[in-house]
Amino acid sequence: MEPNVKLKKPEGTAKPAATWIWYPGDFEIRLLEKISVKRRMRGVMYPTTWRIDRHYSNVRFHYTYDLPEAETVRITAEGMFSLHLDGRDNIRTNDSIVTLPAGRHDLAICVYNDTEAPALFIEGENIRTDSSWKVTSYQSDFVNAGAWTFHSADNRPSQFRLALEPQEPVAREIQDGHELLDFGRETFGFLRFHGMKGEGKVQIYYGESMAEALSTEFSVLTDRFEAAAGAAYAEEGVYTLGESRAFRYVWIHAEPGVTWERVSMLYEYVPLDYRSSFQCSDPQLNEIYDMSLYTLHLNTREFFIDGIKRDRWVWSGDAYQSFLMNYYSFFDLDVTRRTLAALRGKDPLTMHINTILDYSFYWFISLYDYYLYTGDFGFVQQYYDRAVSLMEFCLKQRNEEGLVEGRPQDWVFVDWADLDNSGAVSTEQILLARSLEAMSLFASLLGDEAASASYTALAEEIKETTLRLFWDEEEGGLLHHRVDGETKPTLTKHAGMFAMTFGYLSPEQRESVIRNVLLNPDVPRIRTPYMRFHELAVLCESGEHDFVRKEILSYWGGMIKLGATSFWEEYDPSLADDAHYGMYGMPFGKSLCHAWGASPVYLIGKYFLGVTPSEPGYGKYRIEPNLGGLTQMKGTVPIGEGEVTVEMDLASIRVKTTSGTGVLAFVSSSEPSCNNGAVTAVGKNRYELIVEAGKTYTVAYAAVQKIEASVKG
Repeated sequence: MEPNVKLKKPEGTAKPAATWIWYPGDFEIRLLEKISVKRRMRGVMYPTTWRIDRHYSNVRFHYTYDLPEAETVRITAEGMFSLHLDGRDNIRTNDSIVTLPAGRHDLAICVYNDTEAPALFIEGENIRTDSSWKVTSYQSDFVNAGAWTFHSADNRPSQFRLALEPQEPVAREIQDGHELLDFGRETFGFLRFHGMKGEGKVQIYYGESMAEALSTEFSVLTDRFEAAAGAAYAEEGVYTLGESRAFRYVWIHAEPGVTWERVSMLYEYVPLDYRSSFQCSDPQLNEIYDMSLYTLHLNTREFFIDGIKRDRWVWSGDAYQSFLMNYYSFFDLDVTRRTLAALRGKDPLTMHINTILDYSFYWFISLYDYYLYTGDFGFVQQYYDRAVSLMEFCLKQRNEEGLVEGRPQDWVFVDWADLDNSGAVSTEQILLARSLEAMSLFASLLGDEAASASYTALAEEIKETTLRLFWDEEEGGLLHHRVDGETKPTLTKHAGMFAMTFGYLSPEQRESVIRNVLLNPDVPRIRTPYMRFHELAVLCESGEHDFVRKEILSYWGGMIKLGATSFWEEYDPSLADDAHYGMYGMPFGKSLCHAWGASPVYLIGKYFLGVTPSEPGYGKYRIEPNLGGLTQMKGTVPIGEGEVTVEMDLASIRVKTTSGTGVLAFVSSSEPSCNNGAVTAVGKNRYELIVEAGKTYTVAYAAVQKIEASVKG
């Protein structure tokens, strides 16, 4: 174990605040455990359908200090604690105020808690808990402690709660003798009754749509309670329900004699800075962007969850997209780190993350993206051992051809579609190859070149085997799956999309996939925003911005035309009326506020405003704006602690950045000019300009007209 010696700092040196510490991942895992049983189906608990991990109940913190004089510290713990110095087990204390002797000493504190994650807070003049402290679970080496922003003894990790804000309904009416409230748009929180009187039963039906709220038989979320005559309700006669719900509409049934003055709610949310923005020449696209931000915010909570009504669960595939959307909007790393830590959970592994084969792979790719967008390798290093054990678990499922297959107990998801996912699925091979590439990078950064080379070799082997066994020249793309050594003649979009995203195809193969697969109307359409996220991204990467813009307007705009105030889990324009709300065999089973529905935030930020990191943490980055059929656009994208603002029309591009160094790349049919830098030609009609923090660059250019590609079929 590396020592963590604390020396007395010189006078005048700012001292970091003490913070609560715990075994890394345990606060997050305990929080996930609480969230995983929040789902309700008509008032009945509906826990996750996979293992819910637990924190370690017994941990030991360690710290080495060296001080010229004795120091008194105050100790607070989540659980029972025992302190001893220099390994003297026969001299222990559980006093909350302790005077530590001068000199160099080893400080050990054991904390036990079988209800909440054991945590420790120590504050003294020089000795204070922080993430440099070491901790062990008694079954592994000491590691750096986990920590966050709990900087006072009273602000305990176990008491973490989201923020609350009062909201009022925008409309009230009586339906069949009962009060129906409309809060104006999708929201989330606790219903409140003001001035309640009388006694009797109160039944509440929630709805993301009015039809759902008015369906006493099929509304997914309900509540009921007993009003008591003369009850002294908290907060001056206000009764607040005990659990938060997702809804827009609320229909309240009460027995005769139960009355109230009004009903409001407490909106429950994570306070976030809306660090991105977008405005363009198309008002509907502006509305889609703003609604996407709101959809993502509603699903950004203790973790990135899938949807606020039905599941409220943390799914790795959903979170993968939320991470990327977050980097182009809020850039909130606290929720990101909590989600990554909680999803991985504990060893030993017996099932894939969320029981889904592809969702284990998304965890690796998400961890890679986290490093790319933040440059924070310390977090990656903290979870590297768990990444290694997860990869070992995944690699055990390779068949005799070297391809990964789902086991009978696995869910091979890919997408909500009528797919036969038996045998070796090509999409899974692509995701595994990318996961291995991520592991190779992590191992190399840790100095384990042998492991890095091994991961790279495996990735190359899987890519070669996949392209050899699944690529079909006649179809012009990757076939879907292979069973018992035979590749089945089923062409889908999924594998080709991911292979393009990760750069696994030759230029000729990429062009073939675009023409013969992605833009081919004979290939089954993708209907969920989940896979449209990937489909539209690769089309943007192939220069099909105008096509993507039209698809966004049609698909997401179609939901708005149907009255959506946040974006849905799935949208099928062929459905009519209330049929839009059905899914999973339930008339109102579809989530009308689903995180993966917010993908325009990512598509616009990365591919229209065109901002991408070239180095981890945006030390360097690329700005490649594309109007995609618009005549004007302006927007801001966060880049770590800084931001890039891009403004573009058909004759000029204006860029301002607050940190790092970027390269502005664009196309122009004539030689451009710049007010504040030298433009360099890098190819036919292609130009680049280096942009530096604190300066504003205005480029005069001439837009190049796009030539439409021919499409098979």
